[in-house]
Amino acid sequence: MWPFVFGTLWSSLIALVIAAPIAIGIALFISHYAPRRLAGLLGYIIDLLAAVPSVVFGLWGALTFAPMLVPFYKWLNTNLGFIPLFSGTPSGTGKTILTASLVLAVMILPIMTAICREIFLQTPKLHEEAALALGATRWEMVRMAVLPFARSGIVSGAMLGLGRALGETMAVTLVLSPLGIVTFNLINPENPTTIPAIIALRFPEAHDQGVNTLIAAGLILFIVTFAVNFIARWIVSRRAEFSGAN
Repeated sequence: MWPFVFGTLWSSLIALVIAAPIAIGIALFISHYAPRRLAGLLGYIIDLLAAVPSVVFGLWGALTFAPMLVPFYKWLNTNLGFIPLFSGTPSGTGKTILTASLVLAVMILPIMTAICREIFLQTPKLHEEAALALGATRWEMVRMAVLPFARSGIVSGAMLGLGRALGETMAVTLVLSPLGIVTFNLINPENPTTIPAIIALRFPEAHDQGVNTLIAAGLILFIVTFAVNFIARWIVSRRAEFSGAN
């Protein structure tokens, strides 16, 4: 069971690390840099991407994206093979934990971008105009006025994206093979899988003790997701208290 817990957390954290900076950058561009027409178009595209079913991302990842990454994995192994993350034999199909994490990052990117965009747009205009009036550049204004105001919202958006990545089933199921191992290697053909994926794969043939095992796996996933959301709410509340005290 613990290898599946590890696979769930490992793939979700990688996806969050990849998606969070990109989401913040896109949201800042839409809210403070892009022309109005372009910002409206990009916002519309982001909202459409958030509504795409996960099975579509999974099919895209397994049939198109994974084969495209095979040369990149070979390059990583050749040039960065001394790092344990990229050592060993790279996958010949591209179906690795890194591919699954990249697919998850693409999936959670629209949600995080939409939340960050709305938070950035709620920054008080007086704060922005005061920073600009004092001679700050646009980036300095964003760094001093927008990002501090939106910090709790960014954390909330990141945790919401992490929650979706933790519970994702079809995308990971289509990309990864169900192996119960623990490894930090990102490009090997043998990869850990996630709890939702293993439940989806094994539940149709499960019976008696197997059903009880999968129910226990679902309970563990619920506990992990609840813990993540609890930590996120604690971080946001502490930030709100700190801001109020100042």
